[in-house]
Amino acid sequence: MSQFIVLRQNLLVGALFLLQAMVPAIVVVLGLVLFTTTYSQRFGDQYIVLSALAAALALLLVQPSSDLNVRLDAGFARTFFRILPRWLLVLAILLALGFATKFSEDFSRRVIGTWAVTTPVIAALASVIVTFILRRMLLLTENARSVVVAGFNEVSLELVRRIQGSPEVCMSVHGFFDDRNEERLQLEPGQKLLGRLPELASYVKQHGISVIFIALPMRHVQRVMDLLNDLRDTTASVYFVPDVFVFDLIQSRTGDLLGMPVVAMCETPFHGLRGVAKRLLDFIFALLILIATLPIWILVAILIRVTSPGSVVFKQRRYGLDGQEIVVYKFRTMTVSEDGTDFKQATKDDDRVTPIGRFLRKTSLDELPQLVNVLQGRMSLVGPRPHPIALNEQFRKLIKGYMVRHKVRPGLTGLAQVNGCRGETARIEDMERRIHYDLEYLRTWTPMLDIKILFLTAWRLLRDEKAY
Repeated sequence: MSQFIVLRQNLLVGALFLLQAMVPAIVVVLGLVLFTTTYSQRFGDQYIVLSALAAALALLLVQPSSDLNVRLDAGFARTFFRILPRWLLVLAILLALGFATKFSEDFSRRVIGTWAVTTPVIAALASVIVTFILRRMLLLTENARSVVVAGFNEVSLELVRRIQGSPEVCMSVHGFFDDRNEERLQLEPGQKLLGRLPELASYVKQHGISVIFIALPMRHVQRVMDLLNDLRDTTASVYFVPDVFVFDLIQSRTGDLLGMPVVAMCETPFHGLRGVAKRLLDFIFALLILIATLPIWILVAILIRVTSPGSVVFKQRRYGLDGQEIVVYKFRTMTVSEDGTDFKQATKDDDRVTPIGRFLRKTSLDELPQLVNVLQGRMSLVGPRPHPIALNEQFRKLIKGYMVRHKVRPGLTGLAQVNGCRGETARIEDMERRIHYDLEYLRTWTPMLDIKILFLTAWRLLRDEKAY
């Protein structure tokens, strides 16, 4: 909503937002032209086709954040790491097309290599420059729109705090309207009560207010309707802010369903192209890791076979996406293969763990077969770790929001694991902490968060004392 309001201010601001969205595509084309010239290559038909395809993919996949605060306040590092995974996806698609059409041999390796490596850096730098100019334009005093808020409560206070903490939305809050007096409201310093709700329309007319936020509780439907009727004689923009902050929201957003307005209050972060991009990256990277670690698979399988009786791979039923039952693969690390209601978590110095199994669990090499689960689409590289069904049934009744973690595919690693939530959950507090991080992952997911978790996982593998 704030993005829409800002874009209405003037044509130059709108043009800068458009340029910000087009920066990756522009850099892609200019980069190819520059490097073909630098390496004395002719910018022939094959490069024209490549630049058109790459620019189209960049426009589709390498877009600025939809969060206005992130979009206008991102430095070079944050912008670069947002662009990088999307650019890798573009390259993967182009590489697949090149192999399929056998046109990859028509290009200079030096040109393509230099272009592939430098494009995300140049795109991030160009985007930061455009963002700096855009932010300076938005912060001009004449761009600010006057705002009043109907209703004084936690919702309206939170809204005003966010507006005042984000000058780039170009809003100046005059104050609140409420039927209670100042003593009952307990106004904080800097907060001003402008009048009662029936006085709102006349104040808006007299002071030329541009935007009105109605933040009354949902139960006060008649009051909202009365205010809307009073404000029909003004030119102000009116927005209703439902009191959904009282709920624990997961990926909340507004939209419509067959023309009916709806507010998503608990949804997967991987909707639309985000889900497609994550699935493609999961498949590509899981396949590459599997190929690279294949010798380790063979060695581990031999060691398990010769050191203890039983199967090499252990299969266990767990909950996956939307709570559907899946089968998860692991290298066997114990003398038992538990997969029922009598499941018992591994503990420190557990005598069921084999000698080679202890090393595999310590280094997380026992998780390698789950790369097959990722390729199958049952799991993701990053996401909430899947729990055995027995643990799920135990804790879903004890922890509020436990099953929400299944709105996404389970992962080989997750935000909980890199924050120390590994190993036995002997107390309910241990599982509550793990679920807290799982839900935080759903609320805050970005491609950059996945990359950060993967790097932290690699860093902490040999330093984690909870893996046993």
